[in-house]
Amino acid sequence: MNAIAPPSQTRSFTTVFLIEMWERFGYYGMQALIVYYMVQRLEFPDERATLVWGAAAALIYVAPAIGGWIGDKILGTRRTMLIGAVILAIGYALMVVPGQSVWFMFCALGVIVVGNGLFKANAGNLVRKIYEGNDSKIDSAFTIYYMAVNLGAMISQLLTPWLKDYVNAQYGNELGWHIAFAVCAIGLVLGLANYALMRNAMAHIGSEPDDRPLDWGKLGVVLLGGVAAVFASAYILEHEDVARAFVYIAGVVVVGIFAYLISTGERGERAGLIAALVLTVQTVFYFIFYQQMSTSLNLFALRNVDPAFAVFGRHLWDWSPAQFQAFNPIWIFILSPILAWAYTAAGRANKDISIASKFALGFVVVAAGFFIYGASGQFANGAGKVSSWLMVWGYGAISLGELLVSGLGLAMIARYVPARMGGFMMGAYFVASGVSQYLGGVVASYASVPQDITDPLLTLPIYTALFNRLGIAALVCTLIAIAVLPLMKRLSAAHSAQAAVGHSGAAGGLPTIASEE
Repeated sequence: MNAIAPPSQTRSFTTVFLIEMWERFGYYGMQALIVYYMVQRLEFPDERATLVWGAAAALIYVAPAIGGWIGDKILGTRRTMLIGAVILAIGYALMVVPGQSVWFMFCALGVIVVGNGLFKANAGNLVRKIYEGNDSKIDSAFTIYYMAVNLGAMISQLLTPWLKDYVNAQYGNELGWHIAFAVCAIGLVLGLANYALMRNAMAHIGSEPDDRPLDWGKLGVVLLGGVAAVFASAYILEHEDVARAFVYIAGVVVVGIFAYLISTGERGERAGLIAALVLTVQTVFYFIFYQQMSTSLNLFALRNVDPAFAVFGRHLWDWSPAQFQAFNPIWIFILSPILAWAYTAAGRANKDISIASKFALGFVVVAAGFFIYGASGQFANGAGKVSSWLMVWGYGAISLGELLVSGLGLAMIARYVPARMGGFMMGAYFVASGVSQYLGGVVASYASVPQDITDPLLTLPIYTALFNRLGIAALVCTLIAIAVLPLMKRLSAAHSAQAAVGHSGAAGGLPTIASEE
């Protein structure tokens, strides 16, 4: 029998790229509105809204640790990703149901938590499997993959706020919210339809369970566990103390996982695992800054940013406040192909910049972004409103930092973590990200505006004080990232040397820190 040649890497990557794009369309369309929905529709105080969303984001990012393991060992990477997409569509559809029930919203968010847990780590792991063994292509592929995230986000964050405002203006102050959430569900349906058309390109990519017939009993157990996780998530979101304890325990678990794998893994794997741990800790710091976009920066846009967009003094249009979040994916969509080209060109010239160096540079530009926001108070008009152009440039700096840190986080796992634990460690990376998402909500709560304060002149200094502190914190992170560069250089060299000789070779060349028994 003649073997059939597998599809090209490009076609396989495009298949995952497109379903990821539509999944992120749904997620970021919901994220653009959820804090506003809690503050304006459900009348939550700022502090509760930011902490609830911080806890929800944490759960959404923690869940892939379990989903990655399910994909690796139980149902298969491809299957688990697709099941997650279906569950996400159901979760967004539940947000469509009209009403002001807080518990129902928490349950809908719980469904989204479960769906994202099954989808997220496995989609990233499929990209890793497509380009396994080629570091330069992995960096480039994950940067373009990150563009898929932001292409979907850009479209939905421009569309859903406008749609909400338009429908509310035409039909009342409730329907628009739910129509916008319906669009998020439709995005997942389109993503699944697209995957169905291109599924043959993925037939050879996956984990071992993908090559076996589906075990319906195991699927049933996973789905029952998912139902339990929905109600557990809703309970966590309703109780702030429980949410805080859960997130901190999750952080301890991630550190424990790394410590266990480093101590019990093969000697040749330790350098890579230690390098992944160092970069994961830096990523935790980054996501505290990232979470401000959907919390403190989002509320700043609502209260203190002039929605008018003008070029050379000519007024073009007015932004809906939630649409300012779309500047993040717009910038990433612009910058991603430039960076991907630069990484590939540097790799061909044997002048590749280390991931650790990219992380350090990323924190510098994040600091610049928050200092732009912090200085915005100096340019406010007499009514306490700042120009929307400050949002453009502030988001531009933060977005470049995101590409250099978060955009390469998955590439870092793909490069340094052994293939046999790829899905699980992708999940552990998302747990670390989830912990910092909650911490970001806690940080944002320091800029909570009391409900009796509505004057922009009074809210402006509350926000700018937080942004300046965040700029200083980003500079501190830069210094830490620079300080660990020598260690990262040794670990990366040891990891590369071990990968070249294989596990059968001697462990010579490993630094002391990676070779202790």
